[in-house]
Amino acid sequence: MLTILGFGMIATFLVLIMLKKMSPIAALVLIPALFCVFVGKGAHLGDYVIKGVGSLAPTAAMLMFAIVYFGVMIDVGLFDPVVRGILRFCKADPMRVVVGTALLAAIVSLDGDGSTTFMITVSAMYPLYKRLGMSLVVMTGVAAIANGVMNTLPWGGPTARAATALKLDASDIFVPMIPALAVGLVAVLVLSYVLGMRERKRVGYLSLDKVLDPESETVLVGAGVAGAGAGAGSASGETPHKASGGGADASEGDDLQGLDSARETLRPKLYWFNALLTVALLTSMIMEWLPIPVLFLIGAALALTVNFPHIPDQKARIAAHADNVVNVSGMVFAAAVFTGVLNGTGMVKHMADWLVGVVPDSMGSQMGLVTGVLSLPLTYFMSNDGFYFGVLPVLAEAGAAHGVSPLEIARASLAGQALHMSSPLVPAVYVLVGMAKVEFGDHTRFTVKWAALTCLVVLGSGILFGII
Repeated sequence: MLTILGFGMIATFLVLIMLKKMSPIAALVLIPALFCVFVGKGAHLGDYVIKGVGSLAPTAAMLMFAIVYFGVMIDVGLFDPVVRGILRFCKADPMRVVVGTALLAAIVSLDGDGSTTFMITVSAMYPLYKRLGMSLVVMTGVAAIANGVMNTLPWGGPTARAATALKLDASDIFVPMIPALAVGLVAVLVLSYVLGMRERKRVGYLSLDKVLDPESETVLVGAGVAGAGAGAGSASGETPHKASGGGADASEGDDLQGLDSARETLRPKLYWFNALLTVALLTSMIMEWLPIPVLFLIGAALALTVNFPHIPDQKARIAAHADNVVNVSGMVFAAAVFTGVLNGTGMVKHMADWLVGVVPDSMGSQMGLVTGVLSLPLTYFMSNDGFYFGVLPVLAEAGAAHGVSPLEIARASLAGQALHMSSPLVPAVYVLVGMAKVEFGDHTRFTVKWAALTCLVVLGSGILFGII
């Protein structure tokens, strides 16, 4: 019964948010509360929620101050050269913009933190997508999938969890998987190329000089695309921007604040201070000198104090980013209700046991493949901690009974990470959709199919290369 209710709760949540019948925050709170009553554990709901909130509170604190920090860095112009450089490299070509998004997300993912990756990627690329009239769900989808593939780095989390759970060396798990993960990254670039070509067909080209001048009225250049931006919808299902004179609306210039050289918040004399502060912050995160929430708290305080020494200016900057802070931290605390009920009622354990139990004995020798396939839904519907510490040891034990090495099981378990990064249980995804101003349901509907395909490419490559 708990298995059925668990899958029913997750399915209800996904259907309601994808059909936009409920907001993600409301769905994350009300649906698990309702199912908790169905399970007969309504009297324990408070305990489950408090425990869930306690486990996610550090993440919420980190996101709050990280949003303020990177928001201030955008305000003062730290990322302006990056945006201009990417724009010139992309030559206002939507295809190059999407490929550039994948590359940027993959490179920034080297720090091992998904939230930071999404904040930097969206900060750099959002103005460009808005100015060109491109689909924002393409940006969030490509960024999430690229980050998911890179999330398998030993310091990213899943590999370390698998090594710890099975008492293996992380390098023995990760190093042999590099060829398969490299193929997965190539698959992301191919996907971004295909999606970019769709966007190019839909919105056409913009004059580079027009794009760089936010005060100008942009015009589409290129044959046969004058009406492309005014169709019923894009390939991703997002409504295109209105056209003005055959191109993007001139009012969209307000969305290119990252390139507005006249904004009052710019601090060109403090550019190198801000750059060094950001490098020091990211270095401290990688070296784990302090907990990440503490680092961002200190970083945000320093950034505000140095760049805006007057208290009214500091208040204005905090207020300017308050929407993002409230939306993202609210999502995290709401997700705590969802995870708290899943774990507290035992639904997640019963779901995992059922999935493992349905594997026939005849598939015992193929437990590597089974683990890889199961990693897609399991890491999507539960946290990495739940999967790697709760389910993976069971899969490894079943594999060992049929002569399958725990190393193969551990490597196969990494296959689902491209999909995991868009799970409603991953706080970082709310940073991504919140900063990009994309509905979570739209992101999910667009991304899941491509992320699952990327996971299967990684798994198939691992099997083909004899790694799994």
